[in-house]
Amino acid sequence: MLVAFVLMKTEPAHLDDVVKALVEMEIVEEMHSLAGDYDLIVKIRVADFDQLARLVVDRIQRVPHLRETKTLIAFDAYNVPKLRGT
Repeated sequence: MLVAFVLMKTEPAHLDDVVKALVEMEIVEEMHSLAGDYDLIVKIRVADFDQLARLVVDRIQRVPHLRETKTLIAFDAYNVPKLRGT
């Protein structure tokens, strides 16, 4: 299983349109709007690199009003409360 985060830039005033389109795809595990260079970060979980590539290129990058994406692949996840012993 592979976890990736996709940073997204949207066209001005179209963040909600992009969010709705991504929700309808049923591929997103989490989404957060951002301040800074990117407008949105999306967490997705896929079986392998090939599925990730197809998902980003064939589906995500075709969402209307989406200007740019940057995909980050996670190596490990850390459960901070567990590491703290709480």
